[in-house]
Amino acid sequence: MIGVDWGTSSQRAFRLGADGTVLERREAACGILHVAEGRFDVALRAIAGDWIVAGETQVLLSGMIGSRQGWVEAPYLPCPAGPDDLAAALVRVPFEGATVLLVPGLTDADDADTPEVMRGEETQLAGLPSLLEEDALACLPGSHSKWARLADGRITAFRTYLSGEAFSALRDGTILGRMMTDGPTVAAAFDRGVARSAEPGHLLHHLFGVRSLGLMHRLAEADSASYLSGLLIGHEVHAALPTGRLVHLVGAGPLCALYARAIASCGGNAVIEDSEAACRGLARIGRAVAWA
Repeated sequence: MIGVDWGTSSQRAFRLGADGTVLERREAACGILHVAEGRFDVALRAIAGDWIVAGETQVLLSGMIGSRQGWVEAPYLPCPAGPDDLAAALVRVPFEGATVLLVPGLTDADDADTPEVMRGEETQLAGLPSLLEEDALACLPGSHSKWARLADGRITAFRTYLSGEAFSALRDGTILGRMMTDGPTVAAAFDRGVARSAEPGHLLHHLFGVRSLGLMHRLAEADSASYLSGLLIGHEVHAALPTGRLVHLVGAGPLCALYARAIASCGGNAVIEDSEAACRGLARIGRAVAWA
């Protein structure tokens, strides 16, 4: 089987053995926003065409490729939902030479009945069977970070925080970025931002401090981006972290490490999970499919 984790900016393809073993893998900067004129069939052949010709005619796609801006929109599946539910709701994509199916995203609602949506993260969570078998709390950091509850083999609820995209927008599109320099994360400045997030005052008030501290020479330009990151992630963690819960972090190592640092600063505990969650989730869902 071929599994493709196809997001907004990138595309990762895996040739998977019958037991889910990754036989080959490829990655391309060919996310859905970079596919010319919506030629997703061409993009799929570019990254996995030779595998298909060689006989891998079962293809499972997950992520933003199933969004309204993707190849075919796969309707959201309501929570609670697990791997078998996802497998039963796959959407077929017209494609010559292979059976191509899309994993649906999930939907939930917060306490005020405002909708929540995810695409791609459900497949990552499906790749962590040990979490699905217990009452667990998982965080998937990113542009739109997800905090998900799992129990009895299913994803039962989740909430979204726009922290990653907000960081980019504030750094690149506001006056805060005028006093920032690029560079690696400065741990002490990040911790200082997390600490500030626990103090009185609204996030919007705290954000202006990124500029005022710099103007008063109390925050170096080389530290400003790290301070902003800690401030945003700190506010997210304070809002999302129940007292005493262990958080399972799923995603890219460096970002997960920052979240683990913030969670520890906020009185919680975190463990970073398998970085291969997406391909394992694709394999698990694929094994539950009655391929035609």
